[in-house]
This record gives sequence, structure tokens and C-alpha cells, in this order.
Amino acid sequence: MGFQYSEEHKKLRIRVRKFAEEKLLPIAAEVDSMDEVSWEVVNLLASEGLFRYVVPEEYGGVGIEPIQLCIIREELSRVCIQADDTFAMSALGGYPIIRFGSEQQKQKYLPALARGEKIGSYSLTEPGAGSDVANIKTTAVLEGDYYILNGEKCFASNAGGAEVCAVYAKTDPSLGGKGISAFIIDAKNQQPGLKCQVMKLMAPHPAYEITFDNYRVPRENLLGQPGQGMRIALTTLDILRTTVGAAAIGIAQAAYEEALEYAQRREVFGQPLIEFQVTQFKLADMVTNIQAARLLVSQAASMTQIGEERKIIGRASMAKLFATEMAQRVVDEALQIHGGGGLVRGSRIEQLFLAVRAPRIYEGTSEIQRLTIARAIIKGELDEC
Repeated sequence: MGFQYSEEHKKLRIRVRKFAEEKLLPIAAEVDSMDEVSWEVVNLLASEGLFRYVVPEEYGGVGIEPIQLCIIREELSRVCIQADDTFAMSALGGYPIIRFGSEQQKQKYLPALARGEKIGSYSLTEPGAGSDVANIKTTAVLEGDYYILNGEKCFASNAGGAEVCAVYAKTDPSLGGKGISAFIIDAKNQQPGLKCQVMKLMAPHPAYEITFDNYRVPRENLLGQPGQGMRIALTTLDILRTTVGAAAIGIAQAAYEEALEYAQRREVFGQPLIEFQVTQFKLADMVTNIQAARLLVSQAASMTQIGEERKIIGRASMAKLFATEMAQRVVDEALQIHGGGGLVRGSRIEQLFLAVRAPRIYEGTSEIQRLTIARAIIKGELDEC
């Protein structure tokens, strides 16, 4: 199956690239060294209207189209990692409401997300439960008009600033994964029983730990039906898995551009580094792998239909697996081209080298993607390429 960008998609790429280079680039180095949400970035994304791409038209957005999400994520991550994170987390926080929320919930949260007045987050992972979603320990017990939450969450990106945070807890622990339910909480405005604090990760990132200690959540904040949480969680990850690959491509593209520029100006043994065949081969492999990943991601995104995410989960996993693993290799080669200069703390290459590691883990590790792809092969879902 082939793929071609439409004229509308090409215009979107040009628009977002122009926005990123003019508005985000001047502040990118500073905000990408932060461990907390940058409200300057939030306001810039809102002013450009980019949050509207994660919300349906009837609630103030422009509609959700996976290929558009991929274009936006690639262009944002190429310049500013936190801008991409902020955009993606509003998609992760909002999509459960779009697919499973009541009309009242949609009216309450989605228009504010589209305007950037509220930002989203997604909190599924726990200290003892990552890929093994059914093993989460956080509980939610119904008492009158409130669910009482107890437990711990971690790696919740942007949670400290998110008023639309999708949280998953067990309403019936005896049922395992079938006893998980989903809730929308306000993690920004901390209330009794809720503690949200920054985690210090290898690369600067606004990741948070959330602790619930008899935290009261109104019953109307339940998403879907009790016990539907596993389906909500996986459906949300399915629709956005391909876009993780797009974000990784943006990081790889940035590393390639840094390496190319350095190779052109750096002189070694009396000639530019780019004149050496070994450098040329590295750059050739880098750009070829980036383009291959971009085509794979774009194809998977173009095949994804809202409401039918599971039909191409194998292809989405292929896209995320290949793109994230590719990005790791490309950034490593870019650092190698820089030589000792790439090891300098605070350099752009160091920043990219640290940032590229996480996408191979979050929203499904590379190992989980391989399992998913294998299952799709067995089911005969990848016969046509």
C-alpha cells in the first residue's frame, strides 16, 4: 500500500514547522531543561490553535485525524521536546472522554482542551505495573456520590498542570484487569488526599508521581462504565501509538540536521569532515532510515480510523517499534560524528541523546510492540504490505 501526503497535510507541515522555528526555537533550550510544565509553551500552542487538533469539531476542535497528529508531533519534537509532550498529553487526556465520556463530560472538558485553557494528562503506570496493566494496585471504592481513591501513580507527564487527567484504578480488585475503571481528575489544583510531585528523570521532563490517600472523586467523573477501564486505556494507547513514532522521527531529524551542519563546518586533517567517505555513509544511512520510518508511520496513521483502532494495531506497533529504535541509532551516530564535542554537557546533541531513550519504553516498550506484531502475524492481519 502506497502513501502520499495531501496538499492539506503539506500545508500543515509547513505551518507547524514555521511556528516551531519562529516561536518555540528561541525558548526551546530553556524549557527542555525544565522538570515542570512550561505555561509559556502551553500558551504558544493554544495561540497557534494546535490543541484544536485533539478535539472533534462539535466541541471546538478541527477533528482528530491521526496523520495530522503525526505531522504536528514530528515538527514539534524536532524543535522542542516539551511542546510535543504537552500536545500529546492533551490528546491522551482528552481521547478517553471523546470515545467513552458522557455528553456532560464532553461539554465540560473538551472545549477547554481545544482552547488550551486546560491541558491533559494520562496516568496508568504505577511503580509495580507498567506493561502489566492488569497488575495496577490503585483502588477506587464507591461511597455515596464519591469514589475514594487510594494508591500511587508514576510517570504521569504534565500531571502537575493538568486539569484533565485520565486516571485508572480498580473498582473491583477481585476481577483483575476486568475490574479496572477510568476517571477524570484535576491533578493541577491539589485537594485533600491528592499529592502530585515532580519525578527526576534521566532527561528533563515534566513527569509526576501522584499519590492518592482517600482522595474523593465525584461519581460523575467516572468514564464509561465500571470495569471498562482496561478497554479505555488500551483504546487510547492504540490511537496514539503511531504518533509516538512520529515524535521519535522529529528527534532523529533534529539530530541528523545537527550532524550534517557540524560535518560541513568541522575541518579534520585539512578538509571538512563531510568529505570523508565514512561520514558520508553515516549521513546516508541516517537520512534513509528517517525517511523509511516516516513512510511507515504515515502509512499506519493514514489507515487508522477513529473507533476502529484495534484493526491496525499490528501496523501501529510496527511504526512505533521501527521509528523509536531507528531514532536511537540516528542520534547515536550524530553524536559519533560530533566526536568529543557531542559529549559536552548542555549541548544540543546531549539533549537529544537523553530525550530519545524514553520513546522506546513509554506507551508500550519495544518488546511489547514485537509481541503485538507477532500476534498480528499469527492472525493474518499483516499479509498485505
